[in-house]
Amino acid sequence: MSNPKKTHESIRQNGQIVKKSQKQDVNLRKNSSLYFQIGLIVCLLAAYGLLEMKFETTIPKVVDVYLPDESFMVDAVVFKPEVAMKEEPVKHETSDPIQEFVEVPNTAPDIFIDTPDKPTPSIAQTFNPGIITLVKKPVDPENVRFEAIENVPIYPGCENKKTNDEKRKCMSDKITQLIQKKFNTNLSSELGLSGKQVIRTQFKIDKTGRVNDIQVRGTHSQLEKEAERVINIIPEMTPGKQRDKNVGVIYTLPIIFQVQD
Repeated sequence: MSNPKKTHESIRQNGQIVKKSQKQDVNLRKNSSLYFQIGLIVCLLAAYGLLEMKFETTIPKVVDVYLPDESFMVDAVVFKPEVAMKEEPVKHETSDPIQEFVEVPNTAPDIFIDTPDKPTPSIAQTFNPGIITLVKKPVDPENVRFEAIENVPIYPGCENKKTNDEKRKCMSDKITQLIQKKFNTNLSSELGLSGKQVIRTQFKIDKTGRVNDIQVRGTHSQLEKEAERVINIIPEMTPGKQRDKNVGVIYTLPIIFQVQD
């Protein structure tokens, strides 16, 4: 037979063990809810801090290179110095008039001595206009500036424009939009630059309509590389024409943007 005292003690011990396990379960539930509340508060504070933070932003501005009609008069001056090269044929023509005057003064020997010095300049002057007009030849330039080209290059998407001025403006607008979209404006902040940043660029649209001969000058070498990278993205276009012949077109594009502190 079992001892009633031992049975009673074992029952009491089992009851104590059950109470302890129940207390532990209650404590675990309280702790888990407390940790959840603390974690929720930390997440809310972090989200509020992120919303209150200020970030630097940069707004790129690309200067439109479309110039008024007055600028077209500047390029015409370049061709005027070529007239100076036409003085050389005058030297070849001066020998012929001297031979003609040798036959004229046969009846007056005294006058023959004086005439070689006096008439020679006047004869040369009378032939100068004729010589200049004969030597003049139209020169077909290989490269023409964008402002002076007769038929501007046609940028993709500008084919429906009718006049030359409309095609010129359409091309400038398209290139401006491309630069604003592709240029990495955060680069200036990463380099520690501030204020107004100017990058002067120039490139050529060759006879096949491709962009090459890119020249860049800016305030930082990394900005120059970024500008060259973006210009290389410009798509191939219909080449410009001068006197019905495909020619290279020089395009100048200053890129200006402000780094806001």
